[in-house]
Amino acid sequence: MNTAERPVNEAGHAEHATGEAAPLLEATGITKRYGRYTALDAVDLRIEAGRTVSIVGESGSGKSTLARVLVGLERADSGTVRFRGETVRGRRARQAFHRSVGMVFQDPYESLDPRLTIGEAVAEPLRAHRLHRHDERGRVRELLDAVGMEGVEPDAYPHRFSGGQRQRVCIARALATDPDLVICDEPTSALDVSVQAQILNLLLDLQRRRGLAYLFITHDLDVVRRISDEVDVLLRGTVVERGGADQVTHRPRHAYTRRLLGAVPAVSPRERRIGAKPAPGSPAAPEGAEQAPV
Repeated sequence: MNTAERPVNEAGHAEHATGEAAPLLEATGITKRYGRYTALDAVDLRIEAGRTVSIVGESGSGKSTLARVLVGLERADSGTVRFRGETVRGRRARQAFHRSVGMVFQDPYESLDPRLTIGEAVAEPLRAHRLHRHDERGRVRELLDAVGMEGVEPDAYPHRFSGGQRQRVCIARALATDPDLVICDEPTSALDVSVQAQILNLLLDLQRRRGLAYLFITHDLDVVRRISDEVDVLLRGTVVERGGADQVTHRPRHAYTRRLLGAVPAVSPRERRIGAKPAPGSPAAPEGAEQAPV
C-alpha cells in the first residue's frame, strides 16, 4: 500500500496496516558514508508524539550526523524517513516536514548570526514558511515570552546576552512554526552547569505545555536520566542498545553502555531521584522555583 492509500485515524494521522497510529517520526536503514568511512550504518529510529528519545554515545559515534540527516542538512546514502506515516520525499513533503520540525544546535554563540537582532533570528523560520506575515513582531514577542525572555527587546543584538539567554532565543526560533518535533543537538553542553539545569527545565515545561516530542542528542547520561523516555545508544554509527531510559541507565545490557555509565561520576541514590524525569501525572515544580533566566 502506498502512502496515498494508507488509512488515517480520526486525527487525520496515517495508520500502519495493523490499525495502530503511525509514530510521529520513523527512520529506517539510515546509512551515511564519507568516502570509506561509514558514519551511520543502517540506523533505525522511532519517536512517538509527545515523547523524548535520546541518542547517546561518545564523540564520533554518529549522533549529530543522524540529526543532520533527519532534518535534511546532510543527504543519506540510503534509508527512509517517515513523518506521521508519510514518506518524506519530494519538495512539498519536505517543506511540510521542515515546518513540523524545529532544531536547537549545540553552541548558541555560533548558531545566532551576530548581524541579526534576536527578533530577526526568531523570525527567520516565519519568513521561510511565510507564516504570520501580518503580525510577525507579535509572534516574535509571543515566542520570546514563551522561553522566559519577557521584557527583552527584540531589536537587541546577540552580543548583549549570556549563553543561556542566547540558547533561549534559539529555542524560541525552533518553536516559531509550532513544530511537533524538536531536535536538540547537545543543547546544554556549551553552558555552565547551573544554566544547563534552567534550559532543561524550560524544555520539559515546553513539552508539557505544547505536547512536543524531542530527539535529544547528548553524551551526558545525567541529562539522559532527567529528560528521556527512551534511549538509543550509538557506537560507530550503529545502535547497540535501545530501551526505556530507566532500563538503559540502570540495567544496561551492552558492554559499551556499561562503559559509558562507568565514566559518569558516582552520585547518591537520592541525587539520582532528584535528577530523574518526573513521572507522568506528577505535579510540576511550583511557580517561581526556577532561577531567573541567565
